[in-house]
Amino acid sequence: MKSLKIAILDMYNNAPNEGMRCILQLVRRTQETSPVSLSFDVFNVRANVEVPDLSYDIYISSGGPGSPLPTEEAWEKPYFELIDSLFAWNKEHDQKKHVFLICHSFQLVSRHLKVGLLSKRKSTSFGIFPMHKTEDGEADSLLHILPEPFFSVDSRDYQVTEPDEARLTESGIKILAMEKERPHVPLDRAIMAIRFTPEIIGTQFHPEADGEGMLRHFQTTEKREQIIANHGEAKYEEMVRLLQDPETIELTESLVIPTFLRQAIAVLTPIAAEQQPAGVTY
Repeated sequence: MKSLKIAILDMYNNAPNEGMRCILQLVRRTQETSPVSLSFDVFNVRANVEVPDLSYDIYISSGGPGSPLPTEEAWEKPYFELIDSLFAWNKEHDQKKHVFLICHSFQLVSRHLKVGLLSKRKSTSFGIFPMHKTEDGEADSLLHILPEPFFSVDSRDYQVTEPDEARLTESGIKILAMEKERPHVPLDRAIMAIRFTPEIIGTQFHPEADGEGMLRHFQTTEKREQIIANHGEAKYEEMVRLLQDPETIELTESLVIPTFLRQAIAVLTPIAAEQQPAGVTY
C-alpha cells in the first residue's frame, strides 16, 4: 500500500499564531482516518529558509504576518522556485502534487502569477465574515460542499483585487469566492478563493481556524484586551458569538481542508479512491 507525504510550510516567521496549531490538528485527524499511511514534515520557511523538495505528495502553505509584497529576504527565491516547480511538475507528470495555499501564501502566489492587483487595505480586515461563492465556486469540486454564503476567519492587511481577466482565461485560473458585499463602501471586493489548477487551490480566508480552540484563545485576558483595543468591544462580542455558532467557522473548518486532503489521497492512491465516501467528488 502506498504511503503519502505531506509538507507543511510554516510561513509565520516565528510569530505567535493559532494557524499552525489548527493545520497540524487537521492533518493529525486525517492521519487517524486515512486508508493509507500519512506522514508529514514542517518547514519553517521564512525564519529558517527551509523549503521542501519535490518528494512530497501534498503541500499546505500557511498564513502569516507581514507584507506579501516583494522583498530581498532569503526565503523568497527558494519559496517561489518551489511554487514554480510544483506547477511544472503537474504539467509533466501523471501523478500530480496537491497544494493548498492559505492567506499570506495565497497573496504571495497570486502576486507571483499576476492574478490581479495586490495592495494594502485602507484598514485591517479582522473578524468572522460571510464569503460568497462565484459561479465557478458553486461548481468547484471542493467549495461546492459549503453553503452560500459560508463563514470563515478573515485576518489581513492586504488584498487581491482587479483580476486580470485575460490572464485568468489564458491560464485556466478560476475565482471561486469573493469577500462580503459592501454596497456602502465604494471599493473593489477582494478575491477570497482561487483554483489555480485542478490540484492547486488557495484561500484568502482561514479554513483551518477552529471555533473551540479560537474561542479559548480569544477569551484569554491578553487576547481579549488586544482585540478590544484594536477593533472595539462590539467586534469582540460579535466574534465570540460567531465562534460559538456551529454553522459558521466550525462548519468551514470541518469541511474545507479535510475534504481537500481526502480528495488528494483518493486521487493519489487507488485503494483510497475505493474507500472514498459516497457523494464526494474531485
